[in-house]
This record gives sequence, C-alpha cells and structure tokens, in this order.
Amino acid sequence: MKIHVRKESFSQFTAEAVVVTHFEDMESLTGAAKQLDEECGGAIRGVIEKGDFRGKLFQISVLYTKDDFPAKRIILTGLGKKEECSLEKLRGAFAHAVRQVRALNLEECATSLDVGMTDWPLDQIAQAVVEGVFLGLYRFTTFKTVEKDKDKGLKRFIIVDDRVDALRTIKSSVNAAEITARAVCFVRDMVSMPGNEMTPTDMVNKAKEIAAGKNVKLKVINVAGMKKLGMSALLGVAKGSAEPAKFIILEYHGAKMTDPPIAIVGKGLTFDSGGISIKPADKMDEMKSDMAGGAAVMGAIKAASELRLKVNVVAIIPATENLPGGRAYKPGDILKSLSGQTIEVLSTDAEGRLILADALTYAGRYAPAAIIDLATLTGACVIALGEHVIGMMGNDNPLKQKIQRTAEATGERVWELPLWEDYHELVKSDVADYKNTGGRPGGAITAAVFLSKFVGNIPWVHLDIAGPAWLTKDRPYIPKGASGAGVRLLVHFLKNWRQ
Repeated sequence: MKIHVRKESFSQFTAEAVVVTHFEDMESLTGAAKQLDEECGGAIRGVIEKGDFRGKLFQISVLYTKDDFPAKRIILTGLGKKEECSLEKLRGAFAHAVRQVRALNLEECATSLDVGMTDWPLDQIAQAVVEGVFLGLYRFTTFKTVEKDKDKGLKRFIIVDDRVDALRTIKSSVNAAEITARAVCFVRDMVSMPGNEMTPTDMVNKAKEIAAGKNVKLKVINVAGMKKLGMSALLGVAKGSAEPAKFIILEYHGAKMTDPPIAIVGKGLTFDSGGISIKPADKMDEMKSDMAGGAAVMGAIKAASELRLKVNVVAIIPATENLPGGRAYKPGDILKSLSGQTIEVLSTDAEGRLILADALTYAGRYAPAAIIDLATLTGACVIALGEHVIGMMGNDNPLKQKIQRTAEATGERVWELPLWEDYHELVKSDVADYKNTGGRPGGAITAAVFLSKFVGNIPWVHLDIAGPAWLTKDRPYIPKGASGAGVRLLVHFLKNWRQ
C-alpha cells in the first residue's frame, strides 16, 4: 500500500470511500465530518439522529452517497468520548476504518486530518493516522496460496488537505510514520516466520537487507570468532543445535563519530524448545517468536537509518536456537561468559539471559551512552503485567524516565519493576559467580538482576517484551500474532535522544 498526500478540497475529492470521525458525546459534527455533511445534504447527521451511529469508540458505519457526490461511500468511525480521546485511540479508530474498507474489497480510500482533536499538533495526528492504517491492515500471508489472488487489499490511502501551510508538515510526518510502520511490519514478518525459515543465518540475511545501500554497517561474528572472543555463555546455548549461531552487529552513524552510541541489544532465539529442560508441547510452536527482541532492534536501526536520525546507534543480536541435541548444554553445567564471570546452569530453559550476558558485555566495548535490551525473557513478566505491557527494569533513573515518556507518546506501555538489593542474593551460586535462575518468585526481576551483572556502570534499561511481542487476540491496530513490540518505542526514543 502507498500513502499519498493531495492538495485538494476534501469535500470535493473523488474516491471509492472517505473516512471521517465523530465523538460519542458531541451532539454536533466537527471537523471534516461537518464539512462533508454539509456537502451531501445532511446524510451523516441523519444517521446519527436516528441512533444508527453514536460515535462509540471504534464503532463503524458505512453510508452510500448519491451518484452526483464525489465520494461513493462515507466510512464513519467513532472516537469515543472527546475528553477521553487520545492518539492511541485515533490509531485504533483508523485501523478499524480501513479494515472495513478492505472488507468491502476496495483498493483506495481517503481522509482528512481534521478529526476534531484540536488539542493535538497536526504532525502527531498525521503520524497516528498513518500508523493506525498501516499497522491495522497488516496480515502475514507469506505461506498462503489458496485463493490468495482473490484478495485485492487496500492499495492507496490518500490524505487530502487544501491548506498550503499544512501540507509540508503533513508530508514530513506521513513520511516518518510510514518508515516507522514499515519497520514494524518488517519485524512482524520476521517474528511470524516459522523456525525452519528464520534461522540465525536467515537473521543475518535480514541484517544484510538493512545494510544494503544504506548508511548502516554490518558485522557478523561466526562460531569460530565467538570461541576466540570467549563467548561461552552464548555458545553453550547453541551447542544443541545443528544451526550455527551468529552474532550480528549493525552500526548506524547519524551524529559525530566522537559521539558515544546508543546500544540496543535484542535476544535472537530463533527457536526455543527449552533444551534439556524441555518445554511442554502445547504452544511450543509459538517459540519461533523468541527472537522478537532481536528483530525489534533490527527494525529500529532500519527505521533510524532511513529517517536519518541524528544519533549513533549500534544494534547487537545474539542469534541461536536452543535444542536438546546430544551436544546440548545441561543443568549443572558451568559456563564462562565473555565478561570472565562464571554461570551455573540450573535450567537450560533460562537461556535468553545467557546469550544476552555475552551480548551486553560486548555492547560495553562501544562505551555507549546507554544500553537498552529487549527480550521475550520471562513468562513471569506476562503473569505479573499481562500481555499488553512491557516490563521495565534498569540502573539509571533518568534513562528509565525517558523510556516512560516515550512509552506514553507511542502507546507501547511500560511498567517499572524494582531491582532492589534483596533480589541480587537470589542469583548468587554456591559453585560459580551466578546461577541462571533465581527461582519462580519474582522471576522477571531476578532475570533482570542477572543481566545487570554484565552491564557494569553504563546506564541501562531492560525491557521484557514477553507479553506484547506475541498476542493471542486482536487489538485495535495489532492483529493477533507478532506485534513488532518495541520498534516504535525505540525509534521515538532515538529520535528524541537529545531532548
């Protein structure tokens, strides 16, 4: 699908369908809906007065116009109560609207950004609308073959405005939103791929796509290189698989070369069976999504480079499978990490923190201004916070506060969990420096405590995306399955790093 911006009168714009909004608690129409209603003889007002459309959040109604009216259909979408409306709800409303357009098997629709949200800047409204449209229409159809040709899908989404002074802002915001949304869809595709089609080598190939023809450098460390460096925590996890592990590094320079980078580190478990501590068979298929953190940091640096953000970024992805082969690591094994610290393995299903230990240590070699890691790390975080919230832990309050503000702006919600000293005792080992699990109580916290041992004094935030990375039910602009969690959060964070 392509996004177009046109300088024309919205009420006179010819289209298969146009989308307008209405608030639930407003008796009169506002914005583009009011303008359109005046031109089509009160048709919108009539539907509302009869009670067929009340403007409830995400409510949809389709009006068919007379032959002499430029737009053949008017899609009404509800924004709920005006005082409760937000950019997040605007995303969802437009996602519902364009899915209705797709259900009608139409190839195009148009809208105006005059949605009645006068308290919000135009650029933020534009970004929310485009993100809602792009992300709401996403479907993973790579392996669909039956009757695929019958599904046209929306090909053009047009934003119409006749204000010369607004067009530049709209075009710039639309371009940025489209780049970010495409990066999210890139990640959703990666995470949705089955384990046989998204191996560590396949992740390298995706990294090559990001680096091709852009201002991004790619470095890949193979198994021999990892052995030479001493990444025995990562290699321990990888031993059970016939697929060779890969250590992927993507570097983007958008600021002065002397500026320290932001290091974003993502867990890249392309399939996690649990190893010798094997998982239950039920829903093990979803463990293809255990590389969602690694995919997210790849999507973020992809968007950062295309947006030409004025910041230096290094993305680090330790990629491997975790399988119970004859050479697999075992409970009771002791691994020496890249940092030199030793780790007692109590569970081979607590593997993500092992590969991240080496990745975080390696990230420190860049002397970064901050480290942010994303990982589908613990089921405990899902139990604590549910499917829709990212667990946040870290060692630096200003960094955490910046992440919190970013979460509020993007709708990718985070909630902080504590890293109090009491928890640190739970990861100490009797036979090594640390053990890779602190037990069931506070499992998300003790996992983050373990990671903290490998970041030193660098400002660091850990984001546990185990809940929102893979959804079991549709959300307003996130179809069930891979969500691309963390991409918009990271991109917005990097964009506003200097602020």
